[in-house]
Amino acid sequence: MAAPAQPKKIVAPTVSQINAEFVTQLACKYWAPHIKKKSPFDIKVIEDIYEKEIVKSSQYLENYLWMNYSPEVSSKAYLMSICCMVNEKFRENVPAWETFKKKPDHFPFFFKCILKAALAETDGEFSLHEQTVLLLFLDHCFNSLEVDLIRSQVQQLISLPMWMGLQPARLELELKKTPKLRKFWNLIKKNDEKMDPEAREQSFQERRFLSQLIQKFISVLKSVPLSEPVTMDKVHYCERFIELMIDLEALLPTRRWFNTILDDSHLLVHCYLSNLVHREEDGHLFSQLLDMLKFYTGFEINDQTGNALTENEMTTIHYDRITSLQRAAFAHFPELYDFALSNVAEVDTRESLVKFFGPLSSNTLHQVASYLCLLPILPKNEDTTFDKEFLLELLVSRHERRISQIQQLNQMPLYPTEKIIWDENIVPTEYYSGEGCLALPKLNLQFLTLHDYLLRNFNLFRLESTYEIRQDIEDSVSRMKPWLSEYGGVVFGGWARMAQPIVAFTVVEVAKPNIGENWPTRVRADVTINLNVRDHIKDEWEGLRKHDVCFLVTVRPTKPYGTKFDRRRPFIEQIGLVYVRGCEIQGMLDDKGRVIEDGPEPRPNLRGESRTFRVFLDPNQYQQDMTNTIQNGAEDVYETFNIIMRRKPKENNFKAVLETIRNLMNTDCVVPDWLHDIILGYGDPSSAHYSKMPNQIATLDFNDTFLSIEHLKTSFPGHNVKVTVDDPALQIPPFRITFPVRSGKGKKRKDVDGEDEDTEEAKTLIVEPHVIPNRGPYPYNQPKRNTIQFTHTQIEAIRAGMQPGLTMVVGPPGTGKTDVAVQIISNIYHNFPEQRTLIVTHSNQALNQLFEKIMALDIDERHLLRLGHGEEELETEKDFSRYGRVNYVLARRIELLEEVKRLQKSLGVPGDASYTCETAGYFFLYQVMSRWEEYISKVKNKGNMLPDVTEVSTFFPFHEYFANAPQPIFKGRTYEEDMEIAEGCFRHIKKIFTQLEEFRASELLRSGLDRSKYLLVKEAKIIAMTCTHAALKRHDLVKLGFKYDNILMEEAAQILEIETFIPLLLQNPQDGFSRLKRWIMIGDHHQLPPVIKNMAFQKYSNMEQSLFTRFVRVGVPTVDLDAQGRARASLCNLYNWRYKNLGNLPHVQLLPEFSTANAGLLYDFQLINVEDFQGVGESEPNPYFYQNLGEAEYVVALFMYMCLLGYPADKISILTTYNGQKHLIRDIINRRCGSNPLIGRPNKVTTVDRFQGQQNDYILLSLVRTRAVGHLRDVRRLVVAMSRARLGLYIFARVSLFQNCFELTPAFSQLTARPLHLHIIPTEPFPTSRKVRLSIVILTNLEVVTFGLCIFHLLQCLRSPFGF
Repeated sequence: MAAPAQPKKIVAPTVSQINAEFVTQLACKYWAPHIKKKSPFDIKVIEDIYEKEIVKSSQYLENYLWMNYSPEVSSKAYLMSICCMVNEKFRENVPAWETFKKKPDHFPFFFKCILKAALAETDGEFSLHEQTVLLLFLDHCFNSLEVDLIRSQVQQLISLPMWMGLQPARLELELKKTPKLRKFWNLIKKNDEKMDPEAREQSFQERRFLSQLIQKFISVLKSVPLSEPVTMDKVHYCERFIELMIDLEALLPTRRWFNTILDDSHLLVHCYLSNLVHREEDGHLFSQLLDMLKFYTGFEINDQTGNALTENEMTTIHYDRITSLQRAAFAHFPELYDFALSNVAEVDTRESLVKFFGPLSSNTLHQVASYLCLLPILPKNEDTTFDKEFLLELLVSRHERRISQIQQLNQMPLYPTEKIIWDENIVPTEYYSGEGCLALPKLNLQFLTLHDYLLRNFNLFRLESTYEIRQDIEDSVSRMKPWLSEYGGVVFGGWARMAQPIVAFTVVEVAKPNIGENWPTRVRADVTINLNVRDHIKDEWEGLRKHDVCFLVTVRPTKPYGTKFDRRRPFIEQIGLVYVRGCEIQGMLDDKGRVIEDGPEPRPNLRGESRTFRVFLDPNQYQQDMTNTIQNGAEDVYETFNIIMRRKPKENNFKAVLETIRNLMNTDCVVPDWLHDIILGYGDPSSAHYSKMPNQIATLDFNDTFLSIEHLKTSFPGHNVKVTVDDPALQIPPFRITFPVRSGKGKKRKDVDGEDEDTEEAKTLIVEPHVIPNRGPYPYNQPKRNTIQFTHTQIEAIRAGMQPGLTMVVGPPGTGKTDVAVQIISNIYHNFPEQRTLIVTHSNQALNQLFEKIMALDIDERHLLRLGHGEEELETEKDFSRYGRVNYVLARRIELLEEVKRLQKSLGVPGDASYTCETAGYFFLYQVMSRWEEYISKVKNKGNMLPDVTEVSTFFPFHEYFANAPQPIFKGRTYEEDMEIAEGCFRHIKKIFTQLEEFRASELLRSGLDRSKYLLVKEAKIIAMTCTHAALKRHDLVKLGFKYDNILMEEAAQILEIETFIPLLLQNPQDGFSRLKRWIMIGDHHQLPPVIKNMAFQKYSNMEQSLFTRFVRVGVPTVDLDAQGRARASLCNLYNWRYKNLGNLPHVQLLPEFSTANAGLLYDFQLINVEDFQGVGESEPNPYFYQNLGEAEYVVALFMYMCLLGYPADKISILTTYNGQKHLIRDIINRRCGSNPLIGRPNKVTTVDRFQGQQNDYILLSLVRTRAVGHLRDVRRLVVAMSRARLGLYIFARVSLFQNCFELTPAFSQLTARPLHLHIIPTEPFPTSRKVRLSIVILTNLEVVTFGLCIFHLLQCLRSPFGF
């Protein structure tokens, strides 16, 4: 349903604004960092702020609450204030624990106070609402186990001793199952006896905390009535509690012991029988959360070992439970003999169990449960205190047959339908504030198994895609304006670029199901549309490719012709939307009804406007719809469609990704052993580092990495470099380096002095210069060389990338990430010529940048292949797509055969050796090789006789062939030199025939498709694609037998977790093992993460966390590049605090462009304070569409001023943090200067998020907000904003707001150190020779209006000479 209309804003200040002003005054008095004289700590301030419920103040936690916390001043308001602030930080997705890590002394006491408060009676000091806040705080703690401070406190609650909370019989049963646990248990009991009584009591309280918390929850749950009104505080408490339970169950470290406690408490049974579940409105979310908890409590994993359980093992566990129940029934309950003697399959359904156990009395049921150690033994002559309904549900739910998750998944349609798309309980529509909890999986640090990992990603990816699909459908269909015609049909009053009315729809094929399945293997249909639209839109429709996803929509409008659509009212009701079904394009049909295949051949020109597309329908959905039609008499959905909608290709990969994930879950995912635990978040995070890999390589050829021996020595500081040759003239690159390789297992032996024997040896590098063999006499035979002088950290990244294992490179802005990536690829190519490397990036732009640099290195272009549709943007005349490479091979084959013809002629050999690759091969074997061998026998050393240098040239058989090479070929100086030239000439000839042998397949394979497949599978050594393409084409690649040994990922921090994982599995395993040897990930987790449009999935589910970021959080070792060469050193200081030791390359200090000032501006960066313009600061014409007219006018004025001074407009970009401001600035530019030849337009006007990965010389930045900091509080966005400029950065903002934000302090403390009014030098034209720090006469205190007048006068002065 569409979101409700937003109330109009009123001018009077709101309560929150008044409170914000009150807190600002307190901040300036007590804790604001820019205030030098602060008042002493006062506990009453905390009480007062908490009573007013305004604890969301910036820097309140860091500079006041935690700084002054101690047991002496601890109080309810103090505890709650800290918890609220931490919860708020998690809601805002900013680091929460840094303050506590800096001052950890009182945290244990604070945490114990929280535990005590969480168990307090609800009618006591702490209300249920406050305890809900405490539950959320505890949930954040349990999800922050990577923080040592938190883990040390939480571990006491979730370790083996917590089994003290089990009933004695259950404890004995569990210890009996795992004998080694009894030893640990006995040891725990001994240690407890040694503790003093007070410490023991405290320890017992912590161990029983979760058991007691469950009991407290059950009592709250039972107090919820069935139909009478209930306070929402109770509902929210119950929801948050179940959320906490899910999170404890979904993490192996917390689940290991807690799952048994949860099972023993029978929490699920209590919940499913509770009144809250049966309250339709209030209990809906609770029920969804409960289903998630039920799923995780029965998850296919061994709690103790952490090993995934197979379907057979799960069935065995189920059978064991049933048979133990049957044995108990046979031995002790004669009334259950029939049950005891039945086979398992007959009695393990819910209906059968209820039939057998329903007639039993409550006491009998209790006794059965106690025999199974589920309940305490019932004393003789006493009645049970449990309800019969509870006892029956306990036995039935525990023993009923489990539904296979995989089976359910396989029967699920992948396309969302109208029922899912507009169900707000499944896909939240409104802006998610982070206040409530949702029934969504979370992506945190760890996962239970690969199945769990894939399933969470599957569900989230599906829902996020559904949200985007809903937006697209609502936009396209509403633009088409479907109205009810006079004759009862549908008439479309508008048009949409992305949607067309359907002229005809026919199902043309329903294929038979596979054995064991009840859905068809394939369903195909034909959709006909009339493309009477503009040519470029027609081209877009005709350009629909295979696997593109479209949506078929049925609308039955009820509104008459001409009715206006109100976007604020519910969409479905207005439009009359009835059905939505997805489909996948197979292709467009030609005049003869055949599918036009994608290929190198040009597409046929079709006459007329009518076009028919063959589409695949979802077989599962088709089967469900047909079953509903046949069994329930419902109408046939497939006879009703009247709109087809397409989507932008870049946003339309969801179906392929979901299909890929589902396929992976149905196969044994073979992740390399060295990666498995790291992907799940367990074990030693550094175990996949090359230094710990068993197959570490000792000697590596660094090829052209080093420019000189001095460069090599400076690249390994702290190492002793030994060169194998002493002559400095021979110490030239390329170099082979032998590194000391240690196994890393066991302790090293020590010598008498206690020092390691191999310390010196461990730091010694053996460097061997070597000469690249001569490749031939032509200039193009000379190898291309690297010209970049890599820093020592870049060299470490290159070295790590060449070694087997996982390499993580953190590349801050401007540190040469792409150059490092390209050098790694080149070095792997030369060191391991038989291996294949897969390059994966987030965007086509990054892939093309990478490819263009690869082409500049010494890599044979026949080994390069670019998959996907981004190759059109490559800035080169060469085509590296599959069909482009096929054409290259065919053209190259002809060129080489021409060379063979020339060689044959030069040798005077008759016949047609150049007819095919095969005949050329025979020619080489019988004619060329024989002459070469004869030549070698003549000129090689003969005994003790000195070889004659002239013989090398005299007997050379290929003089005539090489007549077109630079002459003379042979220098005649030394025998060795001329012999090397002769061998180089032969290598040139041999390479011709080697390539022709490789190209033989193109003669045997006749179709372009077969040739392209051969290139992909056999010929290409470096294959590049985007992560989207990898997800789209995984099935096809695996089917082809695609193989690769190494993966390099660029922009890894911007790729979704699952889209990073899929490229690991684009090949079938060999003998059950993955052949993957290296995984190099290059990215920057301090910049913006993957884009997630729905805030609920982004914030609550943490879907924006990339795999790269998670690995960093887990503690996987990284190589941090530490020298930038993009921006002025002063600009780099605005963001280098976020990185480890980020410095500057020497040229940033030395080159004139960096040392010269910005003309007409006193400072190279400045923060300009913008107060309300015409009485208004930020405005919000639509929800979350923020604008600030004052800042927009000021930004455009500065842009005009710079252009009038002579700055090139394309060297200036205007950025802002909100889309609303972006549109406002564009409007002002169009009005003010768009058509003015003296000014022009800036390079780009866009948002900070969109500009990530790009740069410009001068950046003008508008921060927009004046009431709240907004999403700039995410430091990653700040880093991107600060790092886009090379030479000048000018920020327009409300300074008083942003300088108080704790997360932004390191940058804003530098910005506010300079004047907050724009300082200009209007008499200084561009370019200037003034140095950066030179003082000069300036204009200051310019407000927007004043600055506008200044620009007007400047414009008049410039116009007069030109006669405007």
